[in-house]
Amino acid sequence: MPAKVRSSAAVSPSNVVPMPQPDRELTKRALSDHKNFINRELSWLEFNRRVLEEAQDPTQPLLERVKFLGIVSSNLDEFFEIRVAGIKQQIASETSDVGPDGMSPTATFEAIERVVHAMVADQSKLWKKEIEPLLRENNIFLRDLAELRAKRAAWARRYFEQEVFPMLTPLAVDASHPFPQLLNKSHNLLVRAYARKGGDPMHAIVQVPRAVSRLIHLPKGENGDESWNYIYLASLIKQHVAELFPGLIIDGVHAFRVTRNSDLYVDEEEAENLLRSIEQELRRSSRGNAVRLEVEADCPDDFSDLLLEFFQLTAPDLYKLDGPLSMTHLSPLLANDAFAKLKDRVFQPTRDPALPPHADIFEAMRKQDILLHHPYESYDPVVELVESAATDPLVLAIKITLYRTSGDSPIVEALIDAARNGKQVTALVELRARFDEANNIQWARRLEEAGAHVVYGVVGLKTHCKALLVVRRDLDRLRQYVHLGTGNYHPRTARIYTDFSLFTTAPELTEEVAIVFNTLTGLAGYPGLKKLLVAPFDLHPRLIGLIRRERDHAREGKPARIVAKLNSLVDEEIIEKLYDASCAGVKIDLIIRGICCLRPKLPGLSENIRVISIVGRFLEHSRIYYFHNNGQADLYLASADWMPRNFYRRVEIAFPIDAPPLREEIIAEILPRFLTDYGKARELQADGTFIRLKPGDGKPRSQAQLQFREHSRRQAKKLAEKQRLAKMRLSPIKTMPERRK
Repeated sequence: MPAKVRSSAAVSPSNVVPMPQPDRELTKRALSDHKNFINRELSWLEFNRRVLEEAQDPTQPLLERVKFLGIVSSNLDEFFEIRVAGIKQQIASETSDVGPDGMSPTATFEAIERVVHAMVADQSKLWKKEIEPLLRENNIFLRDLAELRAKRAAWARRYFEQEVFPMLTPLAVDASHPFPQLLNKSHNLLVRAYARKGGDPMHAIVQVPRAVSRLIHLPKGENGDESWNYIYLASLIKQHVAELFPGLIIDGVHAFRVTRNSDLYVDEEEAENLLRSIEQELRRSSRGNAVRLEVEADCPDDFSDLLLEFFQLTAPDLYKLDGPLSMTHLSPLLANDAFAKLKDRVFQPTRDPALPPHADIFEAMRKQDILLHHPYESYDPVVELVESAATDPLVLAIKITLYRTSGDSPIVEALIDAARNGKQVTALVELRARFDEANNIQWARRLEEAGAHVVYGVVGLKTHCKALLVVRRDLDRLRQYVHLGTGNYHPRTARIYTDFSLFTTAPELTEEVAIVFNTLTGLAGYPGLKKLLVAPFDLHPRLIGLIRRERDHAREGKPARIVAKLNSLVDEEIIEKLYDASCAGVKIDLIIRGICCLRPKLPGLSENIRVISIVGRFLEHSRIYYFHNNGQADLYLASADWMPRNFYRRVEIAFPIDAPPLREEIIAEILPRFLTDYGKARELQADGTFIRLKPGDGKPRSQAQLQFREHSRRQAKKLAEKQRLAKMRLSPIKTMPERRK
């Protein structure tokens, strides 16, 4: 059995002890034993548990804790819409397929139900016992209607009559009125009423309007009242619901929320018009089969049983919430600038010294490769590259992939301007980017109207890579300028997601990027590339080759090391190869934010594998692959996680970092900060749980994200001082006036 090698912070193999080669090779069966794998869904729920722990952390600013509660709710929404919906479909079709972990769909669903019910209970308890009382201590009150004083109650009533009542439509439910098709994640009220005492009960649905904020801010009081008071929209409607049913006796009103299957299914082979097919599927998906029912904690069983029957759900699908039906409804608190002291300190990204404001971005790129680390360094240069290309008379063509972008995207606006200015614009727009389909349809149409050539990806694949190519006729020759990223062309999320951007004019890279674009838009097959690793063509086999090479080096007694930073690790074959490398003595550090199906610390199998997860202020989104290669390291940044969908069902790019200063920055500064995070990092245990890391030995409780922010602030101060001194040098010298004699 191989001896355990201790983990080290530095990305260096100097402390790796070559492992004795086992007497016999581990068989494929031994590597693939289901006990070696963590269930995908349960691993994701462990990730959401880590997000909840951020909300539970009393050292966090109060509204940051509220923010994390909202993220927990939003994450669970998507989990039920996609993952649980798929598992329910497998159960209904009596699919007996089991995953690498050996769990059947039924066993997986039962485990999910146990974990999520416990998680929701913890979330509600945190809200009622800690967060809401702390809000009150800070003069933020979420009021019950009954506790409003006369003046505010009168205001609330007027608000209901003027702003809410006109939008309400009671929908009867009886023999002649079937249960209405309520939209996914819609907020509704179930009303029970009687025409007379002792009569038969009647039921109706009142939909809570989406156009009105779920949290209503009440006007300020008089005499210096500094409190902030809010009421829930649903509570206001419940208070006055009798006005919708004149002449009836209201017997009960209870709020509920339904989650539906939102996964789109489009047969691209049969779809004559992909854009129109996805539009039709979007309309259908908002009314897909129900997968979860959420009700208020005080909802009586007869009400919830009736709703379960309506939605064809069972008791495990019911979740009772002691608090808001969705913590995302608390977003008005997060948006209120008056509560700045209850949030994280505002962070302003700095500019990279190679790309100062108003710099000629094409000249800067010709001088050197430039690497930006977002959100610590500004995303503005990415936008500026597209905007400059749109107006520069020397630019002839622009090619870009668009997976997700903002609703008011300056990048797409610049592409539209470029097309109108006569540039040849080609945009690969991914219409099936989950939950952004409607946005992307809108942009695709606008780009086409402007004269851009819009390509809707490759049949059977999602275009998930992040690539931009600008063709410019410089004074010396025709040159290609390329941006490659790990994140989407989305300026808003670039402020809260950690990602990398590479700007390069290196011919060996730019020519390969051009080949990838031609492969995706034309009829030619993939020719194979030297620098870029591209899915679904060769990313998976080449990664396996890199892992095997480290394994072979370890067997030969050479230093061997792998570090990978990912969002998710799911692919069975990659995990088996990592196990094999671990058994050979390769020291492996995995920094995985979300799902990890690999089980570390198993004796004789994964003792040399360490897995940590960092959940902090920013969403860790960047992907980094590092292979030591006996001192000639291979270093890649990528758009791809190590999941089957990324390897086989998406177009992905992993691109090398070759410029020595940029390699040094990632290997010597960035990766070690992640590996020595003792503030936000948690380490995965063999049983699938995570524990917080403790520095020990008097070491500081360092946080990678905090270190990156502080480094960015220092860089900003240096840049400001440099600009100040430059301005002083350019200012005219004023002479002192002569003294009168």
